[in-house]
Amino acid sequence: MSEWWTYRLSDFLMFSPQAWGRLLELYNAAIWPVQVLGLGLGVASIALAARAERPDRWLVALLAACWAWVAWAFHLRHHATINLAAGAYAAGFAAQALLLAFGALRGSAAAVGTDGRPVARWRRTTGLALLAIALAGWPMLGALAGRPLAQAEVFGVAPDPTAVGTLGVLLLVRRPAASFGSWPIPLAWCAVSGATQWTLGMPLAWVLPAIGLLALVAAIADARTPRASSMR
Repeated sequence: MSEWWTYRLSDFLMFSPQAWGRLLELYNAAIWPVQVLGLGLGVASIALAARAERPDRWLVALLAACWAWVAWAFHLRHHATINLAAGAYAAGFAAQALLLAFGALRGSAAAVGTDGRPVARWRRTTGLALLAIALAGWPMLGALAGRPLAQAEVFGVAPDPTAVGTLGVLLLVRRPAASFGSWPIPLAWCAVSGATQWTLGMPLAWVLPAIGLLALVAAIADARTPRASSMR
């Protein structure tokens, strides 16, 4: 029996890029027209995030619903047909949905960990940009990678753009580091999905980890910013 350290990530994947694309196509066909609702939730998220200095409980509740849907409809009902790890992914997405739902029930301040500071303009711009990328940019990335529209990944119903949009919302809070409990699962998914795509040889595998790193650096930089400078 081979030693465990001789295994590569590719040894644990039981599907090809073609199988992944076919999975997305079948999933999109099975849930249509829920994608339209997902896009609507994305537009509503941007509207809610843009209208105030911080997201309110409705935005957090929308995100919770998206994570719950992806856990059940995508990972459990479809992804599990080609990947034994899909059950673990579903558990992680369900846990994130519960975290967000709990925060929404407690109110926006509790959900996002605000501390009374105004949102810095650079961080607010970055957060809104990530929301826009999750909503409009992700289907375009799929097209750039050579996938047909039938295999598009849509915010609210597919894991990658949902994670990106969530990181965008977390950057819109007044103190991202204070809401640490909401960060690990979206960041972990950026790493896991990026590694999977890299192993499959997908050309844009670096994009999701890069977005996760950008969001994390922005949050850390904000945490190290003196309180007085954030009032400018």
